[in-house]
Amino acid sequence: MAVEYITAIEPGVADVPRLAARGVTVGYGDRTVIDALDVTIPPGVVTTIIGPNGCGKSTLLRTLTRLLKPTAGSVVLDGEDIARLRTRDVAKKLGLLPQSPVAPEGLTVADLVARGRHPHQSWLRQWSSDDVSVVERALALTGVSDLADRPVDSLSGGQRQRAWISMTLAQGTDLLLLDEPTTYLDLAHAIDVLDLVDDLHESGCTVVMVLHDLNLATRYSDNLIVMKAGSVLAQGHPRDVVTPELLHEAFGLRAQVVQDPVGDRPLIVPIGRTHVPGLDG
Repeated sequence: MAVEYITAIEPGVADVPRLAARGVTVGYGDRTVIDALDVTIPPGVVTTIIGPNGCGKSTLLRTLTRLLKPTAGSVVLDGEDIARLRTRDVAKKLGLLPQSPVAPEGLTVADLVARGRHPHQSWLRQWSSDDVSVVERALALTGVSDLADRPVDSLSGGQRQRAWISMTLAQGTDLLLLDEPTTYLDLAHAIDVLDLVDDLHESGCTVVMVLHDLNLATRYSDNLIVMKAGSVLAQGHPRDVVTPELLHEAFGLRAQVVQDPVGDRPLIVPIGRTHVPGLDG
């Protein structure tokens, strides 16, 4: 029998959602991945979507950014149906970092970040000193100003992710969606990128991420969306929703949940057979 969970978002944070899915159904071809899903992204916090492989995490993120068109339901961005907005206007409101983005060979960091200004360009509004200032600020916020003249393909994984995040910031939006921003990064570089995400949140950004590492998700998030088989099992602060019962229901994982010794968040301790007294097989 499925375990039932309540939504436990802290009072006030969901009063004015930046982004929401209303009865969304979406899939690929004849295969439905998400069916009649409702979810709300509260403003001013870091929301992380977690769940087992194939549960619909990235599909949900792509639907929220209009990269996938739902067959039913709608996505609402700042009170408007995102399907009715112009692509340029969507790009001015939200920035997306997809999985494993690739830059053209030889493109410098400064040129990559400058591409974030494209939604603001037109025949009537060409590149200006304001655009230069935005790009310089984005480079500074992400700590890659000293890499501006380096080719993107010459950077380390962590530096490259910072450069791509810088490009999304250059769009001039305070709503960032990051699809597995720590993929292929070692732990030190993953922490570096997530510290940057936390800095951006502190500066006023609303952030939505997909992460696989559960303990990093609990440490760096104010709001978790836990998915399974295209549905939301729970949503709320990690302290409220992360329990052994939830982990077993969502992931089939046996684990203990203890206090993180370096923070005020839960720490997940998986239980296997190896080196566990009484369970060695």
